[in-house]
Amino acid sequence: MRTGTRKKVPLSAERKMAILEEIRQDPSRKAEILRREGLYSADITRYEEVAREGALKALKEVKPGRKPKILAEMNTESYLSMKQELERKERALAELAVEFTILKKKVNGE
Repeated sequence: MRTGTRKKVPLSAERKMAILEEIRQDPSRKAEILRREGLYSADITRYEEVAREGALKALKEVKPGRKPKILAEMNTESYLSMKQELERKERALAELAVEFTILKKKVNGE
């Protein structure tokens, strides 16, 4: 029985991406990085394949053009505050329109 062996700790997706980026930046250090992380070259190959598949899937889902703002994405509180602000501005605009009409009549002598 070996007492000096470490258990392999699962890596998070963020850590795997960081390792891939580090290898991409300096491929000559790949062996050093693999030893440091306790990984094999096959692990890196698998991470690259999964990352590529994920990137392709994400790119396929992206539609060109502007993204519509969906009301469901907006929380209720912000929706209600925007609705109240719109109503307040519409009332102010109506008041200004009345004032403008009155001033226009005074200037034109009607």
